[in-house]
Amino acid sequence: MNNATSNKRQSNDFFWPSYVDLMTSLFVVMLVLFVYSFKLFKDREGELKQANGELKAKAIELEQITKIRRSLQKLEGKYFKYDPTNERHELLVPVQFKAGRDEIQEAYKPALLQAGRTLRSVLKSIKTDQPVRYLVIVEGMAARYPQGDPRNAAEEQTTYQLSYRRALNLLNFWRQNGINFSQDRSIELIIGGSGFYGTGRYQGRREGDNKRFLIQVIPKVGRMQ
Repeated sequence: MNNATSNKRQSNDFFWPSYVDLMTSLFVVMLVLFVYSFKLFKDREGELKQANGELKAKAIELEQITKIRRSLQKLEGKYFKYDPTNERHELLVPVQFKAGRDEIQEAYKPALLQAGRTLRSVLKSIKTDQPVRYLVIVEGMAARYPQGDPRNAAEEQTTYQLSYRRALNLLNFWRQNGINFSQDRSIELIIGGSGFYGTGRYQGRREGDNKRFLIQVIPKVGRMQ
């Protein structure tokens, strides 16, 4: 009996420390898992708050851009026409250049001057709750010669320069008459020339109408640098 009692006591003495060690280990594991899960939750919560803030900012930006685009509808009328397919405005002044030349003829200057004043007036009239910048692209274009004319191939590259000079002459004409978009810090001006190419060109019998100017106004809402 004494041996049995002694063995039982030894077993109990071995079991309880082991049980305590096991429970302590389990507690440590659970504590680590809890801390890790809590950290993941807080990180996720922060990400959700950040994402929600970004979505809210984007919604405000979209609202402002929509407001600006509605305001830009004031351009439509005598001097400008909006092209919804290419999301840009076409200058309606029927400018015709002499073949291979970039000089703006005197007959078109009064209407072009009024068009420039209209563009500047509309941009200045737009009011937004946030700072806004405008990317204004003035693009010159050129018309091809009749189909099969060898000059289409010979002058393909030079027409890029030609159409660019036409757009540059328009900007210089506006500047000489007090319409200087470059002085406005809210406007970034880009001059381009698409030559015989570019989207939204007239085809067939209207090929000659490609001697024209395109105006694109792209608003960017946000902090001004």
